[in-house]
Amino acid sequence: MTDTINIRSDSYKKPKLRKIGVFTSGGDAPGMNAAIRAVTRTALANKLKVIGIRRGYQGMIEGDFMPLRSSDVSGIIQLGGTILKTARSKEFRTPEGRQKAWLQLQNAGIDAVVVIGGDGSFTGALTMSQEYNISFIGIPGTIDNDMYGTDYTIGYETALNSVVCAVDKIRDTAVSHGRIFIVEVMGREAGLLALNSGIACGAEVILIPESKEQHEALKRFLEKGYKSRERSGIIIVAEGDEPGGALKISEEVRRDHPELDVRVSILGHIQRGGSPTANDRINATRMGVAAIDALLDDQKSIMIGLDNGKIVQVPLNKAVKLNHSFNGELLQIQKLLNI
Repeated sequence: MTDTINIRSDSYKKPKLRKIGVFTSGGDAPGMNAAIRAVTRTALANKLKVIGIRRGYQGMIEGDFMPLRSSDVSGIIQLGGTILKTARSKEFRTPEGRQKAWLQLQNAGIDAVVVIGGDGSFTGALTMSQEYNISFIGIPGTIDNDMYGTDYTIGYETALNSVVCAVDKIRDTAVSHGRIFIVEVMGREAGLLALNSGIACGAEVILIPESKEQHEALKRFLEKGYKSRERSGIIIVAEGDEPGGALKISEEVRRDHPELDVRVSILGHIQRGGSPTANDRINATRMGVAAIDALLDDQKSIMIGLDNGKIVQVPLNKAVKLNHSFNGELLQIQKLLNI
């Protein structure tokens, strides 16, 4: 499924690795702190100095750096969010912004950087590594689980469990009042979180960007007897679904079926927070260790991934340009079980 690579280019010369930077970028995801901890302690164990870069690429531009010791990452593995903070940076998208960032890294003596984030973060890393002689290693951290070349991204399992827990509680109210709840979950361009949470919660309909036929399923669901106040239903919607998300869908349902008691629940950023699950902590730790191993092996511009449980190295240019494959079998299973 993925490409395992070994980059050994004689044209790429760099001084001996002495100091690395690590930062988190884009949306936060539970397990990022576990990855920071693993990167820091693995680097220190290999006699490398570690600099934490606060607030993502914007902090890199501004030189918002802090040394990381083993004690600085003690007691963080169970914490959600990121101790290094995160931010989006318009300035970094410009050549001038990246030059500022490069000069800050040079002044700090940073030889290589580990970036924990999603495709936008990796796109920035790839661009900068092409413009300047510095290694970037990516660790996928996003609750969408939509990165090419890896079966698993840090934070996805925790977010999935958060959605399931919330929808289970909403289901209690739906059943009690005979209501239809339209629940919006995150996933602007990828519906994997919506799809799997919908299956886990027994949702009657799941609307995701990857499938247009599910809107016909919604019509059939509304017309086949769910008008009775004795019945209830859960509709899971990915926020990036083409018709406009839960609010717009609810307006259409109320317009076409005014007799139904329809409510909307947008889970929002509650999905991002919380203590990471055991798997998110373990996989973040494995990826963090593998990132330092890759740097010590002179790798450049790769993402650390998991393929069938095994650590793999994926070229950053493929990780950011290719689409994560969508498992249509899961959608067929959902349709089969909602007869």
